[in-house]
Parts: sequence; structure tokens; C-alpha cells
Amino acid sequence: MTAAAEGSPPLRMSRARRNALLQSEPVQGFALISPTFLYALVLLVLPILVVFAHSFWTQNYLTIDHAFTLENYRIALTEPIYRDLLWRSLYISLTVSVLTVILAYPIAYFISFHGGRHKSLWLFLITIPFWTSYLLRVMSWKVILGYNGVLNSGLMGLGIIDEPSTALLYNSSAVIITLTHAWATFAILPIFVSLEKVDRTLVEAATDLGDGPLRSFLRVTLPLSTPGVISAMLIVMIPTVGDYVTPKLVGGKDGVMIANAIQAQFGKASNWPLGAALSVTTMVIVTLMAGATVLIIRAAQRLAR
Repeated sequence: MTAAAEGSPPLRMSRARRNALLQSEPVQGFALISPTFLYALVLLVLPILVVFAHSFWTQNYLTIDHAFTLENYRIALTEPIYRDLLWRSLYISLTVSVLTVILAYPIAYFISFHGGRHKSLWLFLITIPFWTSYLLRVMSWKVILGYNGVLNSGLMGLGIIDEPSTALLYNSSAVIITLTHAWATFAILPIFVSLEKVDRTLVEAATDLGDGPLRSFLRVTLPLSTPGVISAMLIVMIPTVGDYVTPKLVGGKDGVMIANAIQAQFGKASNWPLGAALSVTTMVIVTLMAGATVLIIRAAQRLAR
């Protein structure tokens, strides 16, 4: 580029040429397409595309029979695979709730009766595990129970076993251990609240009348803390029936629960009616089991009197 060209003023379009360009048909046609027109066009075309996509998906990938039938409930209750998964889920849930209460009650009792002015500190320490993700806590148990995990390494170091055991992970026992740890705090807190409401003068009166520590506990403290025990069992039992993450990560094929089957029906199987039937059946059975648990505990409390 020459120096004269570099210093020359920029070229400008003449007014007559600019007016002629603005009045041309392509530019005038483009000017008619205003933002409002484009917005209206999108609102008109988008619903049509959505309806077309839904119709294409329904016809080619998902076909649901909307006729009223109880066939899916029959399958949920009679098919061996779903029946076995449901009973396994109920067994795991009930076992976890019982073990959690057994482990949580002494801790809650210690904090309530012997915590003194440090009760708040103890409760604070109990809630620390909830600062981490539930998924991370499950994965930590997978590391502990794994083939080369902490537990196998410790048992081999003590000389109890010669080689790592494969029976610690990918079974229902691993699911029970993981869920018991994960839901321990939910059992400790209601039991602690119930123990805090126990009148200490009643315990002292039982001691003055000749009851030892164990007898006064069985006749006074335990019956009065029964509402907390019932609450803890229900709080743990109801959610663990529908747990999905723990069986998938540490359960293996022997630890699969009903929630995994429900997810499969709504996912890869695309059998939503059967998935809904499994969900409703599980909720009804869990409700009946929770009511039966409350009645059994109440009956045992009356017999103990």
C-alpha cells in the first residue's frame, strides 16, 4: 500500500446511491422481518415441533395402554423376581431400623443422662457426618469393605485371614452396614429428645424403692422413651425401603432392592405402568409394616407393665 493511499480519506457512499440501496426489494423485504415477527413465528412453530416429537416418540418408542387394568399389580405381587426384591427390601429395611435403634439408644442415653453441660457439643459432633455428601459416605464404605480395603487389610495384618475376603462387599450385608451407619443420626436425635422428657425424679424414686440400675431402666426409663424408639424406627425404616444409591454401589446382584427395579422400569424398560404399580405396592406394604411395628411395640410395652 502506498503512502498516498494510506493517507487518503475513507470512501463514502453517496446519498443517492445509499437511498437506492435502501429502496431495493431485498433490503425492503428484510426490513419487514421485525423482532416481533420472528418471536411470533417461533411461538407458532415451536408447539408444532413439540407435538410432532411427542407423537413420533410415542409411536416409535413408547406405547402405553390407557385401558383400566390390574394386570400390573398382579405382576408386581406374583412375579417371583419382584416378590423376592420386595421381601428383600423389607427385610433389609427392618434389620437396618432395629440395628440402628440398638446402636443409637446407648449413645442417646449417655448424652441425655451423662452429657452434662456438654450435651450440645455431643449433638454437634453427631451431626458432623452430614457435612459430607451421602454419596461420599457410601463410597467410603465401599473402600472400607472392598477386596483391598481397610477391613481386609486389617484382618490380614492381625493374622485372622490369609487372603482378602470377597464376602464383605456386594451383598445384602454390605447394604445393611452402610445404611445403618448412614441413618444412625436420624435414630439418635428422636431417642435423645424422648429421653430428655423423662422425669428424673421417677428414676430416683425407683432407686429409692429398691430397684437396681437395670430394673429401674427397664421399668421406668425404657417405657417412657418408647415414643422416641418408635419414631426412630419409622424414620429409618420407611426411607431405607426405597433406597436406590446404596444397593447400586455396594449391593451387587445379591443386594438389589425394589427401588432399583422401579428405576429400571421407568428407565431402560420404559414400562411406566408396571413401575407405578411397583411403587404403589411398595408404599402400601411399607405403610402396613410400619403400622404393625407400632402395634407390636405398644403391645410389648403393655406386657412389660
